[in-house]
Amino acid sequence: MVWLAAMALPIAAAAAPPLPPMKVVQVSPHAYFVQGESALGSPRNANFISNAGFIVTDDSVVVIDALGSPALARELLRQIGRITPKPVSHVVLTHYHADHVYGLQVFKQAGATILANRRGLDYLNSETAQLRLQASRQELAPWIDAETRLVAADRWLDGDVELMVGGTRLQLKAVGPSHTPDDMVVFMPDEGVLYAGDLVFRGRIPFVGQADSKHWIVALDQLLAFDARVIVAGHGPYSTSPREDLRLTRDYIAFLREAMGAAARNLEPFDEAYARTDWSRFRGLPLFDAANRMNAYNTYLLLEQEK
Repeated sequence: MVWLAAMALPIAAAAAPPLPPMKVVQVSPHAYFVQGESALGSPRNANFISNAGFIVTDDSVVVIDALGSPALARELLRQIGRITPKPVSHVVLTHYHADHVYGLQVFKQAGATILANRRGLDYLNSETAQLRLQASRQELAPWIDAETRLVAADRWLDGDVELMVGGTRLQLKAVGPSHTPDDMVVFMPDEGVLYAGDLVFRGRIPFVGQADSKHWIVALDQLLAFDARVIVAGHGPYSTSPREDLRLTRDYIAFLREAMGAAARNLEPFDEAYARTDWSRFRGLPLFDAANRMNAYNTYLLLEQEK
């Protein structure tokens, strides 16, 4: 029996999938990011489906978003350590969604100060957040488990803030409610780099969820005022053509509102409205089949309330 138990150990270990590769991309002299997959979170990808960024200052590192599992956060810390020996002093959250925050506990343990928009407290303390975590422990095991927890910010921000870290000036701008109530973007004016969070999706269909899509469009217009040279999206590759690349997210949300708004105003059943809509412009984008119908339905419900 002892021999059988010993034989079982390698089998159990082999069943755990390897952590997906993580490549650091430099977008300016001091700014970097890692890019998640254009996919749904799964045990295969360890929930590596979103981007995270970091900025190296004179004395420390500022991280933007914490990725979707503690293992990914540990790997991000390792990758940062290959570039600089400086510690991570701050983590700035663009919003409290699972794929951006499940790595927070690792940075907290490393001594970082976490900053987020105060509206994230509503989600953090909600039943929805707890149910999402419980589901993730089942759906994303072994990467999300009983030890994975939701972590509150150390500093809750009530609006726009200018942050000085190691001689580097960062502008934190509240742009919610848009994708979420607590959306925040991070701009590094000296190098023209904007970390836009999930206000911008590149190369895939956005996740709309319970978004305030009307204000989301307004917020995208506000991003143009930064006159950024580089935009790091919440999902997908970074952009060196910000004005052109903001259009995909903006045009998709505007199209959802136009198509579903007409149906809501005319009391047309959702299924009929969805079936008659010409989705050809967006059908070829990754995650269209997984996300588009849900996006359309949530927009339909929102516009029923707006009318």
